[in-house]
Amino acid sequence: MSDYSPIWPGLLGDPNLTLVTDPRIDPRLLEAMGTLDFDEVEESPTLSSNPSYKECVEFVAALEASAEPVYAKKFGSLPPVLGVTRRSEVIQGVDGNEIPLIIHEPAEGNRPLPGILRTHGGGMIMQCATDPQYMRLADELAATGMVVVNVEFRNGAGKLGDHPFPAGLNDCASATRWTYANKDALGISHIVVSGESGGGNLCIATALKAKQEGWIGEIAGVYACCPYLAGPYNAPLPELMSLRENDYMGQLSVMISLFKVYDPTGDHARNPLAWPYHAKAEDLAGLPPHTISVNELDELRDEGLIYARKLMASGVPTISRTVNGTTHGADIETMVTIMPDVYGATIRDIHGFATSLMPRRLP
Repeated sequence: MSDYSPIWPGLLGDPNLTLVTDPRIDPRLLEAMGTLDFDEVEESPTLSSNPSYKECVEFVAALEASAEPVYAKKFGSLPPVLGVTRRSEVIQGVDGNEIPLIIHEPAEGNRPLPGILRTHGGGMIMQCATDPQYMRLADELAATGMVVVNVEFRNGAGKLGDHPFPAGLNDCASATRWTYANKDALGISHIVVSGESGGGNLCIATALKAKQEGWIGEIAGVYACCPYLAGPYNAPLPELMSLRENDYMGQLSVMISLFKVYDPTGDHARNPLAWPYHAKAEDLAGLPPHTISVNELDELRDEGLIYARKLMASGVPTISRTVNGTTHGADIETMVTIMPDVYGATIRDIHGFATSLMPRRLP
């Protein structure tokens, strides 16, 4: 580990710094990076400097395909989570489409239990609720004593695309409303919407949509991990310093293409339902309690932290949490074997947050 301690962190303090030499990183992450067998992984796709929408869609499809063997290898050999069952439902969305749900629940235990409406990561444009990392996470959450409804929403691109905004958000809202309407049959006391990265955007936007449409009382809380919130990254907002501080892997250029896939025309660049960072005080006031969890070495860190401050300023009970030493989503998605203590801490925090919102029973 480097003993270099700049006044400014990351690339802001030293443009020659790398993720490997950044003194803030947890050494276990470096060890994991060093043991990954890249010969078994498809080469990551590349993108031109000013891609068209069609090129961005093709890039996302290739990026999704290149990630699949990585997650399959990481999660394929893990033993199953004990004491959890899975079953499937298919519901009708507001756009007339079918929405598959996977319900993960404890095999035993008294009901009702807190319910988690899960919106998976992938920038709102790729990956699936049934991918091994998301199925594992839902099982782990259910094992703590919660009912987890895992939503297979329409993506902007990839295997489930191409469905730009607001298709995925509409599906998440439909799934939330279905879960609330069926909470007695599901054995659910109340619902927390929760997701990471693109799913962090969608769980936050679901609450904003619920408030706009008058059904916010159906959501008891929001727990967003490393949320992807700000929108047009071709002109990054100056206050989002982590976009420059932590851009070790050139993810800023990737996020520009992801934005174009989710919002092809750019007409929704300041629409808080597409990019919640731009929500105003009147949009936020009256929302249920939130937890916003971010990663110290994530490019998206500051948009999550600033959104949390906006919630607080609008009177929303808000917990702001930073997982130090970790990169984007490392605590919730990729480190189940490498850093099980960090992974477990986030699982426990989601459970603790959801349980804290449960109506208290009188003696």
